[in-house]
Formats: sequence, C-alpha cells, structure tokens
Amino acid sequence: MPQNKRESFIYTVIMCFTMVLWMSIYNVTLHTGTFNAQVIKDAWLGFPIAYVFAACMDWFVVSGLAKGFAFKYLVKPDSSTLRKVISVSCSMVVPMVIIMSLYGAVEASIRMGDFSNVLFIWLTNIPKNFVMALPFQLIIAGPLVRKVFRTIFPEGKVLA
Repeated sequence: MPQNKRESFIYTVIMCFTMVLWMSIYNVTLHTGTFNAQVIKDAWLGFPIAYVFAACMDWFVVSGLAKGFAFKYLVKPDSSTLRKVISVSCSMVVPMVIIMSLYGAVEASIRMGDFSNVLFIWLTNIPKNFVMALPFQLIIAGPLVRKVFRTIFPEGKVLA
C-alpha cells in the first residue's frame, strides 16, 4: 500500500488507468453485445475523458471517504495488511461504481441526444458494473497494480 501522498498519487494513476480501461471495454462490450477490435477502439476513444474524471473522483472525493470508512468500521491499525487492502479496495469500488455508472449514463445520453433515460441507464448499470468491478479489483487489478507499483517503486524509494 502507498506510504505517502506522492506514492498514493502514483498508485492512483496506475490503478485508475487499469480499472477505467478494463471497465470501459466491459461497458462497450455490454452496449454492443459483442467483443471485437471495434469494441477496444471505441473503449480507447472514450477512455481519456473517463480516465481524467475517474482519477479526479478517486483523488478528491472517494479516496478519503473510503479510507475513513474502512479504518473506522472495517479494520483497526493492527489488522493484517491483507485485511486492510481488501477493506479499502471494497470501500473504494462501491462509490466509484456508483459515480462512474452515472458518468457512463450521462455519456450514453449525450451520444443518443436523449436525456430521458439517464436515471434508468444509471440504475441498471450499477449492478452490472459492480459484479465486474469488485472481483476484477480484488483478484486481478489490485494484486497486479500493487506488484507493478512495488517493482517500479520499492518501499522507501519514493520520497514524501
């Protein structure tokens, strides 16, 4: 886990990249009903704005609230590192799915030129995104990003 603000920022950049790219591909696949090169292209084209939005939401809104919730209700300072990681990850995924599902609903409504279904799209996307985002975060993205992060930045090498 990151040890200071600079590490947290770098970790957030990498984690947001991983999660937003994967969830963009997943959502375009859901929307089109198929997975092919066009899906990856469409996901990649929508990625930059979604990434910036997600990173800002993560850094300025969700991270502090999620960590506060996790350390107040789910873990104690003497809890195992694994328990802390899982608790913070779960606490991050829930609000990020809610926020990014709203982002996706608004984006889809802009593309369609019809805002009458934003609420419906948002509410139906939340469970679809949650069932992908939580396992992906816990099983693939979290371990992968932590491994990459600590390989590039060994503990104690990134100054505060």
